[in-house]
Parts: sequence; C-alpha cells; structure tokens
Amino acid sequence: MSVELDEVYTFIARHEPFSHLPEETLKTLPPTMGITYVRRGDVVIAPGQVNDTLYIIRSGAVDVVGEDNLLLDRREAGLNFGYSTLVGEPESRYTMQAVEDSVLLMLPRDAFAALLAEHPDLDRFFQTASRRVRAAADDVRDTSSAEVLRTPLSDLIAGRELITRPQSITISEAAQAMDQHKVTCLVLQGEGKPGILTDRDLRSRVVAKSVDPARPVAEVMTSPVRTIATDSLVFEAMLVMSELGIHHLPVEGQGGIVGVVTSSDILRLLQTDPIYLAADVETSTLEELEGAYGRAAEVAVRFFERGASAAETQRLLTSIADSVARRLFVLAVEKLGPPPVPFAFVAVGSQARGEMGPASDQDNALVLSNEYDEAAHGAYFAELSDFICQGLARAGQALCPGDMMASNPAWRMTEAQWDQTFHGWVTAPEPNALLHAQVFFDFRAILGAGDGWREMVDRVHDAALVSAQGSRRLHTHLAALATFREPPIGFFRGLVVERSGEYASTLDIKKGGTAAVVQMGRLYAITAGSGEVDTLSRIRAAAGNTVSAKGAADLIDAYEYLANLAMRHQVAQVRAGQRPDYHIDPKALPERDRGALRDAFGVIKSLQNALANKYPTRAV
Repeated sequence: MSVELDEVYTFIARHEPFSHLPEETLKTLPPTMGITYVRRGDVVIAPGQVNDTLYIIRSGAVDVVGEDNLLLDRREAGLNFGYSTLVGEPESRYTMQAVEDSVLLMLPRDAFAALLAEHPDLDRFFQTASRRVRAAADDVRDTSSAEVLRTPLSDLIAGRELITRPQSITISEAAQAMDQHKVTCLVLQGEGKPGILTDRDLRSRVVAKSVDPARPVAEVMTSPVRTIATDSLVFEAMLVMSELGIHHLPVEGQGGIVGVVTSSDILRLLQTDPIYLAADVETSTLEELEGAYGRAAEVAVRFFERGASAAETQRLLTSIADSVARRLFVLAVEKLGPPPVPFAFVAVGSQARGEMGPASDQDNALVLSNEYDEAAHGAYFAELSDFICQGLARAGQALCPGDMMASNPAWRMTEAQWDQTFHGWVTAPEPNALLHAQVFFDFRAILGAGDGWREMVDRVHDAALVSAQGSRRLHTHLAALATFREPPIGFFRGLVVERSGEYASTLDIKKGGTAAVVQMGRLYAITAGSGEVDTLSRIRAAAGNTVSAKGAADLIDAYEYLANLAMRHQVAQVRAGQRPDYHIDPKALPERDRGALRDAFGVIKSLQNALANKYPTRAV
C-alpha cells in the first residue's frame, strides 16, 4: 500500500462507521476512492442533483441545508455526507455546501453498495442517519414552533442594549456592571480578541476557586469566544449552544459583537413547544412538576423518532428525572429549612446508569454524613425523603415495588453504615443481599447539600468496589445472575416465544437480553475495579481485561441493537397510549431484524457460556 493510500486507510479507520470494519475490508477501500478539494462557499451537491458518491470529510466542514435555507446539520472532519442519495432516492433533497475550504474523500456508489452488501450493519447505520436528517427537516418544518425557529437572530436581539466593558477592569467591577444592568453576561473589549464573562464563570472560576475579585477580569473571562452571524436563525443558534454546552452565544455583525443570545431567550420563544415545557423544570412549582416524567416520555418519543439512539433517549429521560429530583429538593428546603448535616440523594439502578426508559420506576437512597444523629436529625430526613419520593411519583416516576427508596428508613444510612452494609453484601452475599448488591453497585449522586457531599458518595462507591474486586464468591453469585436467564433462542437459532398467557407469541428482549448484558457489564466493572456506572462504559473499560476485546465489541453491538429495538417498540406503545413493555412479536419484524435479533441473542448466549465456564455458577 502506498504512503497516500496508507494515510487514507489510517484516517477512515479512526472514524465511524468504518472504525468497526475488519482490517482486510478497510484496506480494500482506499484504492477505490478519489479525492477532491472544494473552496468555502462551493456547493458540493445541489437540491435535485443525482449523486453517486459518499463524501468523507478529510478536513474542513460542510453544511447540510434544507428548504428556506434551514441548517439541518454541520459535518466536520471525519464525518460524511451524500449517503441519503445512496440509500434512498438518487436525487438530493438538500444543499450540501462547504463552509470551510475542504478536502473530501470520495467513495463511488458501486464500492459503497458492495460494502453495504457485505456488512448489513453499515446499511442500518446509513439508513438511520438518512432518516435522522429527514426527520429533523420535517419536524422543524411541520411543528408549531417552526416559524419561531426560523426567526433571524437580528430580530431576536433588536432593541436590546449590549453591555460591554474594557478588559482592563477588575472581576469585582465586572460583577458590579452585571448586577447594575441585571444581565447574566458581560462582553469585554480590548486590543485583542473580545471576551465574555457569564454568571456561571463567576461561580465556577471566581467564587468556587476563591479568586481575589481585585484581579483583572481578563484572567477569568472566556476568550476567544464562539460567535454566530446576525443573519443566522434561532434554530442554528440552538444547535451551536447544544453542541458546545453553553448558555450564552455572542452575535456578530459589522464591526464586531452586536448582541448576545441566551438559552433563556430561546426557551421563552419556544414556551409553547412541549419539548421545552417538559425539560424546563428549574423554576417549576410543585403543581407544575406533576406529570413531568410522563411528559418526558413524550419528549423521548420525539427525539427517538428524529433519529436519536436508544442510549441518547435514555440519557434524555434520565436527565429530566434528575432535574425533577433537584427541583423537588429546592422546594423541600423552602418548606423544611436547610438540611442539618451534609447528605447526598443518590440514584441507584437504571437511573444511576443513565438508562431510564419510559416506564422506569424509582430506585434511590440517602448517604448521610457521619455527623448524623437519628434522634436529632431523623425526622427531618424522613420528611425530606418522603417529599422527594412522593413528588417523583406525582411527576410520573412510579414508586419502587420493592421499596428501594430513600423514603424507606433502611436506605437512609451514614457513610460509615453504607461502608459496613456493602462489606456485608460482598463477604456474605445471601439471596436478599445479592439482590441489593446488584442494584446498589449502580450508585450515582444527583443532589445534596453541605461540604463534600459528592466526595462522600464517591468514597462509599470506591470502597465498595475495592472490597468487591477481590471477592470471588460475589463474582460467582453475580455470574449466576448474569447467566440465569438465557436469551429466547433455540438450539437451531430459532426465536422462542411464549406459548400462552398475556404475552403469547411474543418474546421478552429484556430478560436474557438487555438485562443479561447489564448484569455482565456490572460484573465486568467489579472484577476490573472500574468505577464506570453505565453499561456501555463498563463493557468498554473491561475490554481486553475481564472480557476479550472482540467479546466486548460484539456485546456492545448486541446491546445497542436490542436497546434500540426495545425503544422503537416502546415508542410505538407510547404513541398508541399503551403501557410500555419489552414483549415483541418477532413475526411483526422484517426478516432483516429477525436475523439481527438472532445474532444479538447468539452473542449474549456465547458470553454467558464463557462466564459459566469461568465461574462455578451451578454450585451457587
């Protein structure tokens, strides 16, 4: 392979979806590829144009633009475009225009088709990506907020005074200016590039780090700053802020920065959109929080239908559940007063892993400072826990049937008591203890008060992992759980369905499917001493250690496929007003999905067999 071809091979091997291809397949691609250079502003593919090429961006950036000049996506180095014409209609629906001088690798249609024929998972990848762009375009065009999203930023900031100060002022003077003008950010001008100081900067960079407010503001401001043009649309600003995780975006016109758009500005514009109503809980009253998690399920439906993955959808649901709990805590403190000693409210189970679904219930607990005294403080934390748990139930996050909640006194313990409890579970895992251990090893702080409350939770979790890592007996018990329910697949790879009852002719893709992978991920993390909590991160961290690299990759693929299939099924149920479940009729699936389902179950069964050989599970 020549130096040029080797460089192309190395580049595509680092980027999705090619990074998952076998080496021998990857090496066949560079000789089939061309390369081209396009200048900023050049249209690579025009609407209605027949396109026979998959373009991979070697350097630069390309915008995918829909009708009315609406930005749908910005593709940068390592990403690709043009696939919608290769997996769907050959004429492009969109404009694909270089926004930077760009170098593009070109894979022709014939080579692309041969690659998809050999690797059906790539076909699923590109079909999903194509649907995602189309759904985004259709959603923005058809929803009630479409006109708002098309509002130019110049209209949004019109008539608003831009508050600026020189970069030579002190931090204290900058804070005084923000307070005087009642703004959440300040633009700072100087001889070099402009900067910005936000209220979050003052909290995290000044107050939290005890920085002297007499120091120059230039030491804590953000510079250079990301800006957006005045003729850009609200939708484009929303994408940029979401991508960068920021709440303030300077707007640039002739002569420099002319205004700042904030996430609050956009939320106010979109206040009639249920997506933003469901997510905006930070200022909600107790009454307004009712049904918030149920509305979050509707949000999840829309995001998944737009092309989000199951993992992204689960993280969205978890994020909203976390926000509801935090808001309930603020409301509880308004009613009960501040907590008397430091404490943390922790999520366990699926919420701790960031893997909540539309029907997830509560699993939570309290970690209390060792200063806690039952006689003096017990009544306060009992009332606080009940307030939060009942509030979550009214929001739509059902009470745990097994009572694994902070409202149960058994799950309100001091740091020392938690250490002792985990030690007991690890050293003498009886059946009930094992049930608790498998849930509580998924342990994540979501709110708290007092000095070092996060560190307190970290210490409990880290100590539990240290003691569990060397416990062969616990490993064997967890392996027994991971292998107890085998996937619903027969000896000849047939899908095994339930023969009678409420779920006759369906199979449960959670039992022996996603649940088995969650159990394996937890065991891998414990035996590797990994502090990761979510399932995919646990498997990735264990790859090449407690599970082979190939086994980990196959298990991740199987889990992601099953999770997406389950989410697709549940989204349809939510849309139909039905209670979400995991029971799928395989006959209702296309043959391709049935084949992929058999493959996923086969991977899980293979790794269960490996665990059964490694641990004497039958003796447990």
